[in-house]
Amino acid sequence: MKTKDIIKLLLASSIACACSSGGDDNVSDGQEPTPPTTHTKLPINISTELMEPNGTRVTDYSFESGDKIGLFVVNRTSDGSAAQLKPTGNHVDNMPFTYNGTWTPATPIYWLDDKTHADFYLYYPYTPSLPNVENMPFKVNSDQSTEGAYKASDLLAGSSKDIAPTDKAITILAKHLLSQMIVKIVPGNGFTAESLAAANVSVRINNVKTNATVNIAKATVSASGATSNITPLKTAQFTYKALIVPQSVPDGNLISVTVDGREFNLPKAFTFISGKLHRFTVTLSKTSNGINVSIGQWEDDGTDNGGTAE
Repeated sequence: MKTKDIIKLLLASSIACACSSGGDDNVSDGQEPTPPTTHTKLPINISTELMEPNGTRVTDYSFESGDKIGLFVVNRTSDGSAAQLKPTGNHVDNMPFTYNGTWTPATPIYWLDDKTHADFYLYYPYTPSLPNVENMPFKVNSDQSTEGAYKASDLLAGSSKDIAPTDKAITILAKHLLSQMIVKIVPGNGFTAESLAAANVSVRINNVKTNATVNIAKATVSASGATSNITPLKTAQFTYKALIVPQSVPDGNLISVTVDGREFNLPKAFTFISGKLHRFTVTLSKTSNGINVSIGQWEDDGTDNGGTAE
């Protein structure tokens, strides 16, 4: 072999050894290359505020440990405009969050990226099967005489729009979609507080629709189906409350009060309004063979809506 060829061979061997001796900064001692660093996902956290019938807002008011809400997250389009809420195919679809002092999702959820704004929609109570977000079926209990049955009849919905990605909790304002009806019984002619306290008294709300459909995106509710009667929850000695689907009830026996087997009826047409508390003070009177009634809404309209029932 010529001297020139030997020199070339030795030079090539030296280069090969240098390339395999750890000269590459990404490879050493037989270890795998370090993968490129990726951006950390930004988790989505929420908190809630509840709009009360009197217009006040209270953070996480009335929620109890174990309560569940459903959450949808809809990303804004590339031009920043709102996209339509759908049953599926949103950024987050009907994710259950459980309350235990704070809201925790069933599985962690994340923003799309650090730039895309999103719209948030929640509803309560959570239902795992939700084929339609514009006409979600709902029903209040006909018998609301226990705390559990009354609470199960509550319906809340709310939204928070055009929210930028953040590591802070997103506050979502929820509101009552139903009407709350408060019935207070007071003694009139032929009754005393003592005689009423000793009597067997029951209250019934008559001829109201208990079924409804809910539009989650718009936070609206519409009564549907046939009418039924509701047994309210007794909250004090002479006070009862019930949750009513918003609706206009035609003239008829709206409230029936039974005292020791004798029934007193209030014929009344009334319109129940979403998110409103409606107070009914019912004065029982034996002498008129019926009841005297005065009705005042939570927001006083300055009008005496009362009358005499025979």
